[in-house]
Amino acid sequence: MSAVAYLDFLREKMQDGTASGFEPLWLPDFLFDFQRTLVEWSLRKGKAAIFADCGLGKTPMQLVWAENVVRKTNRSVLIATPLAVSHQTLREAEKFGIECSRVSDGLVPTGARVIVTNYERVERFSPNDFAGMVCDESSILKNFDGVRRATVTEFLRTLPYRLLCTATAAPNDYIELGTSAEALGELGHMDMLARFFKNDQNTCDRKFAGTSGGSPKWRFKGHAELPFWRWVCSWARAVRRPSDLGFDDGAFVLPPLEEAEHIVEARTPRPGMLFDLPAVGLHEEREERRRTIRERCDRVGDLVADSDHALAWCHLNEEGDVLEKIIPGAVQVAGADCDEVKEERLRAFADGEIRVLVTKPKIGALGLNLQRCAHVTFFPSHSYEQYYQGVRRCWRFGQTRPVRVDLVATPGSAGAMNSLRRKAAQADQMFSHLVAFMNDAISVKRSCHHFRETEEIPAWL
Repeated sequence: MSAVAYLDFLREKMQDGTASGFEPLWLPDFLFDFQRTLVEWSLRKGKAAIFADCGLGKTPMQLVWAENVVRKTNRSVLIATPLAVSHQTLREAEKFGIECSRVSDGLVPTGARVIVTNYERVERFSPNDFAGMVCDESSILKNFDGVRRATVTEFLRTLPYRLLCTATAAPNDYIELGTSAEALGELGHMDMLARFFKNDQNTCDRKFAGTSGGSPKWRFKGHAELPFWRWVCSWARAVRRPSDLGFDDGAFVLPPLEEAEHIVEARTPRPGMLFDLPAVGLHEEREERRRTIRERCDRVGDLVADSDHALAWCHLNEEGDVLEKIIPGAVQVAGADCDEVKEERLRAFADGEIRVLVTKPKIGALGLNLQRCAHVTFFPSHSYEQYYQGVRRCWRFGQTRPVRVDLVATPGSAGAMNSLRRKAAQADQMFSHLVAFMNDAISVKRSCHHFRETEEIPAWL
């Protein structure tokens, strides 16, 4: 076998993203050039992921994608969104003239085209009623052991057309991309680990699939980093700004972000201590966080006193209760509230009817467009995704004012702050890899289209 034939044989054996889609049937003028490119690519792929930063228009892209699938198959498409984002999706659909309806009980109306529902209600639907599904803010799939991930992945399994859209595919660990690949039917999460990674235990047992706690850390096999990124780029596109795809950034320029850290000391030392000592470890961090609730909330109240609109993120129920009580005009969206109340209060804040919104990142940090607000306060934790998403609700393309972020911490929060910085660097590195290899793949395909003539070899050779 010649060297060329052998290379062709190896290419045929590669686990490269398959194309099972179709040529676009409708690409409306309201799409920007880079959005049109992403929609075209994802429709031709059939099963694809778009990792586009906040404010780049994932909602119109997924609506156009869904409408194309409806026109191709004459069947419905389901869009699953986080809580309260369904209303936002319906608004966008009406704005762009796409027929879209919200269903919560799992009963698809006859003749329905695009159906929108919350992730919490996906299990009420049957995949037999749909030709395709869009997962908005699909980063919920990153939790390998999550019940919701298992429900959504199983729902997607038999659908011929699938689209994942999110800004943070794997915010601090790129092996979490395996859960997205599994949902798209590319490679199972454990199959991906076996192909590209290894760990200290030299095993691929499911119980070792985690990346935290006592589980071993996964790292690339010696030869596998380049093939891994090429494989990811065969089914995903990552975009931080239009220039990542070779287009002019135009209006997609972020305003300044002003971050300030405020250290709050506890008024009373830890029980049994003559004076307060910095917290060491997660247990002492949690204890310090609970012991300084009033001090931290008072500082947040002072910081947002003069804000026209402010978003105060918290993590504990008591933090939310105190903030709502001490901040004039504050309204809390709490976990105990019913879905209807949560959605109404989040909508009211987005429309400017509420001055200060108090809530937890796990309730309202995904998908919402809160550009009316330009002031965010945060109690830092070890979750980079919560911080990133919480800030990007306001600091996103389309925001016209500088965004101010106040981090209110205690001396014992140094570990959490260092963790956020480390994970931010890892996330930036992952996105840089995706963009670099994506552009390499695109340039290779373009060269194949541009140079089809048979080469002419000089006679003297």
